Amino acid sequence: MSGAVTPPIALTIAGSDSSGGAGIQADLKTFTALGVYGASVLTALTAQNTRGVTAIHAVPPHFVAEQIDAVASDLNIGATKTGMLNDRATVLAVAEGVRRHDLHPLVVDPVMVATSGDLLLEHDAVDAVRDVLLPLADLITPNLAEAATLLSASIAVSESEMESQARALLALGPKAVLIKGGHGEGADAVDILVSDQTSALRIVRPRVATRNTHGTGCTLSAAIAAYLARGESLADAVQLAKKFVHEALVSASQQQLGGGSGPVDHLYAISRLIKF
Repeated sequence: MSGAVTPPIALTIAGSDSSGGAGIQADLKTFTALGVYGASVLTALTAQNTRGVTAIHAVPPHFVAEQIDAVASDLNIGATKTGMLNDRATVLAVAEGVRRHDLHPLVVDPVMVATSGDLLLEHDAVDAVRDVLLPLADLITPNLAEAATLLSASIAVSESEMESQARALLALGPKAVLIKGGHGEGADAVDILVSDQTSALRIVRPRVATRNTHGTGCTLSAAIAAYLARGESLADAVQLAKKFVHEALVSASQQQLGGGSGPVDHLYAISRLIKF
């Protein structure tokens, strides 16, 4: 079609959250809110709500690969993120798909445990994430516990320890590491971004007093991917995504969804524009 415009496109490779607050659903909402067309590859189905995960049904790895091939052979993907990958075979299938279709920039959110505490990555898959997927990543976004697990270390309790762990993860092959401090202590939520090209960047936002934090990590990595798809630099994409998540948490603090840890408000910006 003459004069047609292709919007920026981002791909999420992750699990489904039946309650809509995390996983594929959170990613697609985030892409939409940030003006990016979202495509998706499902790795697992979860039966979950704001209180926890009650069941997981893994998508066969060969079908994960077929989804990747279908999407990547047709759409001009500007950025990709991974979330819940569930098991070793799926991690390997995703890594091969990334190589096959050059799905970069690649943001790897090494999802291991849900906000509720439920396990989302089988133990034998951690090595595959560390050894096979991380070296392909342009950015990884572990929280404090995930960083410690990947390094077989204790959880960082200070910013200096966070930076040290970020640099240890950088040595495993990714181009950049963002360690998230949202599960830490203090009045501010501090994230540390490191890469080979720059000194550590400290990204700070006031901590929001709310129990509605479900999907925070998924939303942050999705927002980073969306901004990368829009052409932002990595440092700018991370800082803009941090702002997006902060505002989503602030808005969510005024909402009541479910009886447990409710979701962040992915659509806060859209809601401000619409008169209900």
